[in-house]
Amino acid sequence: MEAVIIIDVLRRAGADVTVASVEESLQVEMSRKVELVADKFIADVSGQSFDAIALPGGMPGAERLRASAELLEILDEQIRTEKIWSAICASPAVVFESQGWLKGKKATSHPAFSDKLADQSEVPFRVVVDKNLITSRGPGTAFEFALTLVEMLYDKGKADEVAGPMLMYNRDPPKVV
Repeated sequence: MEAVIIIDVLRRAGADVTVASVEESLQVEMSRKVELVADKFIADVSGQSFDAIALPGGMPGAERLRASAELLEILDEQIRTEKIWSAICASPAVVFESQGWLKGKKATSHPAFSDKLADQSEVPFRVVVDKNLITSRGPGTAFEFALTLVEMLYDKGKADEVAGPMLMYNRDPPKVV
């Protein structure tokens, strides 16, 4: 659900979205047996530059993301070059915290994983923005998370333009720290 919502909302905004698989196949089975076909393998996008990277959550998907050396290398470069990096559900804790990338950062995560975050101060918030890092809690916050990505990539007007036809007029602003 989170992956599809992120992809769909970003594409509604006009973003050129590349869905990359860390699996051995482009066809990826999500946590609830939903299948998604990726555009490319993660190795195919290694060395490319992205305005934003967004990791969906779910288990065991977040563990598979963490196990991908290629993805971790791409994310490390994304963080080093101060571009947008983001994750939802289990991924902030399972991927970002495990790499030490959240040190000195404010973040949130799914309640089942938020105890793994070293800094617990922002855990209750649905979407947390700390400079170019965006984190969110889970399936119920996926639209807010994706619209926050749109707002950071474009502006609030574009996010509102995308939110309107989806009947998301009264979205709460993200917690900006």
